[in-house]
Amino acid sequence: MIQDIAPHVYDNAFAHRREARPDDAVLITKDEKAVLIRETEDGFRFPTVAEVGDMPLRFGFLIDGIAYFFGEEGVEMEGFSYAKQAEFRAKKPRYLAFAAVTGFQLVRWMHTQNFCGACGTKLEPSTWERAFVCPKCGRINYPRLNPAVIVAVLHEDKILVTTYSDRPSKGMACIAGFAEIGETIEECVHREVFEETGLRVKNLRFYKSQPWSFTDTLLFGFYCELDGDDETVHVDPTELKEGHWIRREDMPDRSGEASLTAEMQEMFRRGQELR
Repeated sequence: MIQDIAPHVYDNAFAHRREARPDDAVLITKDEKAVLIRETEDGFRFPTVAEVGDMPLRFGFLIDGIAYFFGEEGVEMEGFSYAKQAEFRAKKPRYLAFAAVTGFQLVRWMHTQNFCGACGTKLEPSTWERAFVCPKCGRINYPRLNPAVIVAVLHEDKILVTTYSDRPSKGMACIAGFAEIGETIEECVHREVFEETGLRVKNLRFYKSQPWSFTDTLLFGFYCELDGDDETVHVDPTELKEGHWIRREDMPDRSGEASLTAEMQEMFRRGQELR
């Protein structure tokens, strides 16, 4: 998955922020959907602090001790070009792709932190944590995270796959949806599956989580079983175009893809899903 960058080490501790060094990386974004890169024989890289010259920088995070800073918006540099956010689902090296999408998430959040939503006072960056603070009323704004579930519904030797009705992606998806106020993640699984397909499920098994910075989301992946024998799928047309069951032997190979959905489907294809 996109966050699996080992042996590289991601460090987002705000307490580890430091002054910029010449070989540190600079994320220069454009319209919150593209970032400046240079294509290389090994993939791509970002501009360095030394290359951007005298530019205001804001600390983001560290990977392997190299700091990633945010620079001025929309700057053009010779030898560099802008790559769109969606490209980083497949770009290599993976750890730099992860840096790019994480950077997009932080940029989108920072761009919304101008004035206090309660009293209208101009916000100030916190000096000791990743947050913006209102100097008048004291309200604190932290980076936005949207909790959501990815659900692989199984029955006998089949898995339920769906296609979204309103998104560019037409690939095979699992049931997915955002958690609502006042419900647990497990309750979200039951609700989303029923709302989108009309099916009831049982025997929930948590698989793993994934930070999905493309949509500011923290995903929780679950396997579960169909409750009963009726496999009839009644899709919610506002959410899904279709939903159908696929046998294990008919599943395509999705190894090496960036998403939690792909990994969970690949685990099922191999017979290695949580039981």
